[in-house]
Amino acid sequence: MKDHAATQGACPFRGTRIGGALGSEPQLDHWWPNRLKVELLHQDPPQSNPLGADFDYAEAVASLDYEALKADIRSFLHTSVEWWPSDYGHYGPQMNRMTWHSAGTYRIADGRGGSSEGLQRFAPINSWWDNGNTDKSRRLLLPIKLKYGSRVSWSDLMMLAGTVALEDMGLPIQGFAFGREDAWEADRATYWGPEGWNGKRPTEAPAHPQEGRPEQMVNRGLRWEGDVKDDHYDLENPLAASHQSLIYVDPEGPNGNGDPMDAARDIRETFARMAMNDEETVALVAGGHAFGKSHGAVPADQIGGAPEVAKMSEMGFGWANPVGTGNAEYTSTNGIEGSWTPNPTRWDNDYLTNLFKFEWEQTRSPAGSLQWTPKDPDAPKTPDAHVPGQMNNLMMMTTDLAFKVDPEYRKICEKFLADFDYFTEAFSKAWHKLIHRDLGPTSRWLGPDQGGTFIWQDPVPEVDHPLVDDAQVADLKRKVLDTGLPVRELVAAAWASASTYRDSDKRGGANGARVQIAPQRGWDVNNPAQLDRVLRTLEGIKAEFDAQGATKISMADLIVLAGCAGVEKAARDGGHEVTVPFVPGRTDATAEWTDEESFEWLKPVVDGFRNYVNEDVGYHVAAEHLFLDKAALLKLTAPEWTALTGGLRVLDQNWDGSDWGIFTTRRGVLSNDFFKVLVSMDYAWKPHTEDERTFDLVERATGQTKWKATRCDLVFGVNTELRQVSEFYAGSDGEASLVRDFVKAWHKVMMLDRFDAKAARKAAMA
Repeated sequence: MKDHAATQGACPFRGTRIGGALGSEPQLDHWWPNRLKVELLHQDPPQSNPLGADFDYAEAVASLDYEALKADIRSFLHTSVEWWPSDYGHYGPQMNRMTWHSAGTYRIADGRGGSSEGLQRFAPINSWWDNGNTDKSRRLLLPIKLKYGSRVSWSDLMMLAGTVALEDMGLPIQGFAFGREDAWEADRATYWGPEGWNGKRPTEAPAHPQEGRPEQMVNRGLRWEGDVKDDHYDLENPLAASHQSLIYVDPEGPNGNGDPMDAARDIRETFARMAMNDEETVALVAGGHAFGKSHGAVPADQIGGAPEVAKMSEMGFGWANPVGTGNAEYTSTNGIEGSWTPNPTRWDNDYLTNLFKFEWEQTRSPAGSLQWTPKDPDAPKTPDAHVPGQMNNLMMMTTDLAFKVDPEYRKICEKFLADFDYFTEAFSKAWHKLIHRDLGPTSRWLGPDQGGTFIWQDPVPEVDHPLVDDAQVADLKRKVLDTGLPVRELVAAAWASASTYRDSDKRGGANGARVQIAPQRGWDVNNPAQLDRVLRTLEGIKAEFDAQGATKISMADLIVLAGCAGVEKAARDGGHEVTVPFVPGRTDATAEWTDEESFEWLKPVVDGFRNYVNEDVGYHVAAEHLFLDKAALLKLTAPEWTALTGGLRVLDQNWDGSDWGIFTTRRGVLSNDFFKVLVSMDYAWKPHTEDERTFDLVERATGQTKWKATRCDLVFGVNTELRQVSEFYAGSDGEASLVRDFVKAWHKVMMLDRFDAKAARKAAMA
């Protein structure tokens, strides 16, 4: 009582220190680092968004004066400010770098990263060593953002600034699409690597991670299997960058080894992981290095910490530089110093010309970083970016020389050297892809100057016929059920089609019906033999219906409709009359407009909804964590995730027809049987092996094995947050709630990619 009384009225932060202690006390992740972070399903909640739930970004962009905005950006590019002077009197190269580094985080394995949401504004990306001084670029753009307010998002403005910069410096652009809506908090879901944010495992993290050469450039081996020269040489999935805190690769070569051929291997792997082929890779690097300079005037151990660890007085700025003015000719970013061309603010072919015309020797920058200088003393010079009259040697990075020594890259460079117009078009198209790759289908694109259509956009045809009405939908549902196809197969085909969607880059989904073409039709997770049987039957129904008049139905719509009919029957067989919403308007993609290699990346690694685990991929993560990731990519809340899983289990949706998690004797009936067994204390859970991947559920009373389960089943009873939802659905009044919530979540998944049907999709999300 004495201790209690002594603390009455005391400061709630008693005992903390200003400067980092507050909030640094151990949290859940410290105590239980391997726990399932269900809260990741509820990221970026509406409470964090000051625009409010009714804000319509499409309407805001429609009110924007596009040409006036571009004119303001062009004016800014030529207006240097004292607190951060522009190189060569032009902010174009600096804006180009900011844009490139924002869009370049995209990775094709899970669609995360990229230009959407403007995540370069938040940790950890804002504090990566490779993003040094991009905080200055965004602050330079702030007056334009404030002028146009909510009519342009940060993420759109960041992409447009670099694009207008390229156009202002002479590159013809393919167009520009708006449509990227900002996040309002840091991304906590994306896995950026095993090293920890500063490049070391958390237990090895130094007190000041920016001291000396960045540790993240040394610990490359943590994310690679095999040495750079080995036959077995692979980057951990789903990562794309070669090192932590880099956008692509170490410019000095792997671990700073200065070997251009080793650098070429890293470049090819990382750019492929970012959805770029060899020609696009060369075009982007050679095109980007036609402009601006690299900064390495001051050693890294003299530069202050990144924005997330900078002093309060820096007001959001990082990398404080105490030398000279701290900017202009004293600037340091990646530590390499110099320009690639004599005209760093003009689009030309000098980068490739110089790279191949001269021999290059290793030197060191003032910051001590490895770089290359022409051996020929008569090689052209480049003007200093800030000191009038001073001329400097040209510079190349180890990664630049990679294009000269790698045979395949060299062929592309020689083609670009021989045909500058071809190079110009290749760079322009590759840039367009870079900044739009994660924007999703063109139905999401906004603005008056969107450019052409490319295969990487996953295009689908426009609707060119009247759509089915409610009466026709009801008739088609009857026809589907009259075929005798079981509920299991109808639901499975629709789920296989729609559940490819991932919200990270808005790819996949039911629209386009790519489940009926390669590669998706042959994925083992889709049970190809069963899927073929359903598709052939539905093709017959479609042909008969289309022959009756002007109204048509696409296979994409019919696959979803058949699944809805199956869910309705399953609910009806359990005593629940429901109507599953169906919104027509999907169209069918063609094989010619489907990039088979690109779509192969959408194949699930873990789809716990169907108890599927692909052991060959090499993710060293428990299945339930990847199941959570799948739920996050489908934009599901924890209750939606739980309801869908329990419902799909009793609907017999295991990919291979197995018994794992099928806790019911009424297969194909939508019931709460899964949850009643899951939470019951009538069973003991016996793992088959020490790694606890699979289990028997043994009746305590008889000792007999009653059911079998996987980690993706039992997690809904193990995780405390998911268990609360499971117990709710298991209650005496829980089945009606489960049916209701399952139907709602089912419709949500079917509509995730329906950006063309905004009102209906918004209702599904509500």
